[in-house]
Amino acid sequence: MIIYLFTNLLRMEEFPLTQVNEKPEAGKIKLFNKWSFDGIDVQDMALKQYISLAPVFLPHSGGRHEHQRFEKSKVNIVERLTNNMMRHGLCGGKKTKALNIVKTAFELIYLRTSRNPIEVLVRAIENSAPCEDTTRVGMGGVVYHRAVDISPQRRVDVALRYLTESVRRSAFENPKPVEESLADELIAAGDRDSKSYAVQKRDEMERVAVSSR
Repeated sequence: MIIYLFTNLLRMEEFPLTQVNEKPEAGKIKLFNKWSFDGIDVQDMALKQYISLAPVFLPHSGGRHEHQRFEKSKVNIVERLTNNMMRHGLCGGKKTKALNIVKTAFELIYLRTSRNPIEVLVRAIENSAPCEDTTRVGMGGVVYHRAVDISPQRRVDVALRYLTESVRRSAFENPKPVEESLADELIAAGDRDSKSYAVQKRDEMERVAVSSR
């Protein structure tokens, strides 16, 4: 009983409650009670509608979007990153563990760059989202590849997949912590550094699409 009360007290200190029937102002809502969503804008106009920056204290909506088509675009982008961290392996199905990894990675990003980690994440997604892909087209028994444009929603999906795939690849059987791997990947992708796995995959996909036009 004492441990339960102590745990609740720590949570109240980290996420202070507002008065009853009093909604906090949007400017006062900070991610993990540290990072503000104010002043962050999506520079890629095609992705502006599909990267949600709705202010939240904790990126955990309980999967309320999964029963409606395309409703995932309204989910906060930090929560979508957390959900992609749970695809398989170390964090498979463990939302709390994935949240702690993202939270620690954001702390590392701030210590290294002195920038808002949410802004770094948005820039990383913009730089990792491919614009073109190839599809198989068959005609007269001959199959060949043809370049096609990618929808904005799929661009965000692919970017998140590449970012988290890079983290799992670099942290697997490696003494380097997964939190540090996530921070390194987001910083590199945010600067469009060629060392980023997600940026490399985007460039490779678009290079193949150009040759298939």
